Amino acid sequence: MATEKAYKILATQEGISNSAAKSMIDRGLAYVGNKKVMIARGEIDEKTIFRVIIIEKAKTIFENDDLIVVDKPAYVNSDEIERQFKPAVLLHRLDRETSGVLMLVKDQEFREKAIKEFQKDNVYKEYIAWVEGIISEPVEVDKPILTQKKNNKAYSNVSGKGKPARSEFFPDIVSANKTKIKCVIHHGRTHQIRTHLRYIDHPIIGDEQYGGRRSKRVMLHAHKVRLLGMEFVSKEPKIFTDFQ
Repeated sequence: MATEKAYKILATQEGISNSAAKSMIDRGLAYVGNKKVMIARGEIDEKTIFRVIIIEKAKTIFENDDLIVVDKPAYVNSDEIERQFKPAVLLHRLDRETSGVLMLVKDQEFREKAIKEFQKDNVYKEYIAWVEGIISEPVEVDKPILTQKKNNKAYSNVSGKGKPARSEFFPDIVSANKTKIKCVIHHGRTHQIRTHLRYIDHPIIGDEQYGGRRSKRVMLHAHKVRLLGMEFVSKEPKIFTDFQ
């Protein structure tokens, strides 16, 4: 059996550059059968046929002179959205595989006012997640989070040396050994929901970094944000409603 690096086979199949093929694999967009290809430089059968996920386009939810609110698709970095909507700048971030409400600001005065609201914990942030195991009652986790960077990748954990963080989890649907929950977060630390859910042994499905099983994506969606009297909602993705 002749083998070749995965990204080279994908590049040939899709008629794209090697670097574009590598990026596609790194984003988690390339599958063989139902298995996500994890290592771009891994050697595989050169006759392998890939299945590629198409990324949805970012849609504008709301826009005025102060800000643009975007419905961010999964598999896209927040920085890429910022480049797409220049000269607006990010007010906050979502992880690459997290979809939903993402806010960018156009006006510096409004940005400073909005940042103060975040600092005072006056911004309502509601997410939807599918998690491992059964959560039958609301759970509150009030535990400080410490974030460290390794190889340019952030990793957070509950630590007495960390910054204050509080998360509220409300069960919605229980199906087999998994639960769909509503998450309301206070403070908004890096990977806060992912860290707190791992801490209570209910990691998010698809979140392998924090102990979840492999899935098509990290099953976390930023559903609703309220800021300075305005409310922005991103509809729950079809993958979430069909995930029974």
